[in-house]
Amino acid sequence: MMMPSGPRPDDGHDKEFMNTLAKGLAVLSAFGKQRPAMTLSDAAAVANLSRATARRVLRTLARLGYVVQDGRAFSLTPRVLELGFAYLSGQDWIDRALPMMKEVSEQLGESCSGSILQGVEIVYVARVPARRIMSTALAVGSRLPAFHTSLGRAQLGYLDGAEIWRRLRSVPIEPYTPYTITDMQALFDRVRADRAQGFSIVDEELEQGLRSIAVPVLDRTGQAVGAINLSGPAENPIVSVRFPHKGSHIEQPMRISRRSNFTGGHDGTNDQGGGRKNGRCNSR
Repeated sequence: MMMPSGPRPDDGHDKEFMNTLAKGLAVLSAFGKQRPAMTLSDAAAVANLSRATARRVLRTLARLGYVVQDGRAFSLTPRVLELGFAYLSGQDWIDRALPMMKEVSEQLGESCSGSILQGVEIVYVARVPARRIMSTALAVGSRLPAFHTSLGRAQLGYLDGAEIWRRLRSVPIEPYTPYTITDMQALFDRVRADRAQGFSIVDEELEQGLRSIAVPVLDRTGQAVGAINLSGPAENPIVSVRFPHKGSHIEQPMRISRRSNFTGGHDGTNDQGGGRKNGRCNSR
C-alpha cells in the first residue's frame, strides 16, 4: 500500500512557512507500523534530513515527550495520541455515526467504517469490523488508496475536476487485482459518476473477494467531510453490485450518512449505474 507523504521543507516561496517545524513533523510522520523504531540515521534518511538536523529534531521531540530513546533507537510515546485525538474530538459526525454503525454491522454481519480523505489516501476514523475482513488488518488510523476504495471515491467526487486530475496524476495507479480500474480517464469518470448517483461501490478492485459500498457525509455547505461504508465478501448479496432499489441495504449507510450529515444527504434513489469498464459492473 502507499505510504503517506509527510511534511517537506518549503521551496522558499512562502515567507510564513517554518522549515524547522516542517522538519520536526517529517520525522514524527516517519514512524509507523513499518518503522516503529528508528535510529538517528534511519530518521535522517526517511525524512531527507542531515544527521545533525535529525539529531536536533529527535532530541527536541524526546524533551517534549513525543519520542523515547532506548539505546540507539527512538520510538513514539503514547503522547502522540493527543494530536490525533484533538482532531477526532472535533469531528462531531463520528460520534453521531458510531452507534448506528455498530447497529448496522450487527444486523447485517458486515464491517462498517468511516473515513476522511487525505490527499490520495483515505484514513480510517471509525471502524466496526465483522469477523471476516480484508487480509490486511484495518483499524482507526489505517490508510488505503482513495481512488480504489468506495470510501475514497465517495469523497473525491466533491472536489472540482482539476483537483481530481491533479491528485490522480500524482500517484502511480497499481493493478491490485485483475479488476482494478487502471485507466486514468475511466477512474476520473467513475469518481464523477459516483458523485452524481450519491454513492460508490467498489467491486473487488482493491482485494479479490471484497466488495464495499460507501456514501459521503456532508457539512453545512454540502461538501464531503467524510464517508461511511459497508464492506464484505463479494458473494454476499448484502453488498450488491446492482444498485439497490429503495428499501434495500444501500439504505443502511444512507441512513447513517443522513443522520451524521450537518445538512442531510442524498435519498439513495438516483440510480445511474449500469454499463461496464475494465470488465466489471460500472456500479462500483
